[in-house]
Amino acid sequence: MNSAREAGTFVETLLRRDRSIVIAGLVAITLLAWVWLHSGAGTGMSLWAMSRLQLAPGVGGMPMPVMSWSGLTWVIMVAMWWIMMIAMMTPSAAPMILLHARVTRHAQSKGRMPAGIVPSGLFLAGYLAVWLVFSVVATALQWSAEQALLLSQPMMWSTDVWLAAGLLIAAGIYQLSPFKTVCLEHCRAPAEFLSRHWRPGPGGALRMGMEHGAYCLGCCWSLMALLFVGGIMNVYWIAGLAIVVLLEKLMPRGDRFARFLGPVLIAAGLWTAIGAL
Repeated sequence: MNSAREAGTFVETLLRRDRSIVIAGLVAITLLAWVWLHSGAGTGMSLWAMSRLQLAPGVGGMPMPVMSWSGLTWVIMVAMWWIMMIAMMTPSAAPMILLHARVTRHAQSKGRMPAGIVPSGLFLAGYLAVWLVFSVVATALQWSAEQALLLSQPMMWSTDVWLAAGLLIAAGIYQLSPFKTVCLEHCRAPAEFLSRHWRPGPGGALRMGMEHGAYCLGCCWSLMALLFVGGIMNVYWIAGLAIVVLLEKLMPRGDRFARFLGPVLIAAGLWTAIGAL
């Protein structure tokens, strides 16, 4: 119990230094992502062997024989997706988490909430739980695509031109959709989100984290689906999509950038399809 309290106190001490924790968090997450990816994420493959600086590197390749997945393979793939999502999505969620900690501390100082550990860790846990669910679904889709010979098993990228083109066009259309706009607005306005969805206590923090995670998933799922085009373990695509997410959520007028990206993705999809004719 004492060790748990000491750990919680240490975390909250860090959270009081908002600017420092954002910088340290971004650096730590980036290093974690690179170390994990460089190790092959438990797949036994080399990161650079699975990386190509191309739009759809595997399109037109010969289908490979499909090997069955063991229970351990499923665990490794889910962990690979989840840790990749943590590395890609947590930096853009940092402002929301830090604002939650600041609002909670302010409420405690004014006597509006009981004193104690600020439950922002539970907010983060709720947020990451949503991406764990996404990771399970993504793993199931990866397995299905491999079984249908649409995805290279060793390289983890699309070998089917129509799948690649369809995902690019679908992602581009979604960038222009009202649902994308609504979800992105929530992600870009932490103060407004907290004012509308505020719930006190640890349970409230967990639920708010899950709600924010749901909006974040609604905003970014189509971009994450593009990993099937360029390669699930293609470091260039992982880094590129992570940068896109940061720009959409944190850059001034990032909403305009998101809408600009829509026609670009649609054009890339049409170019990919025309190239196969």
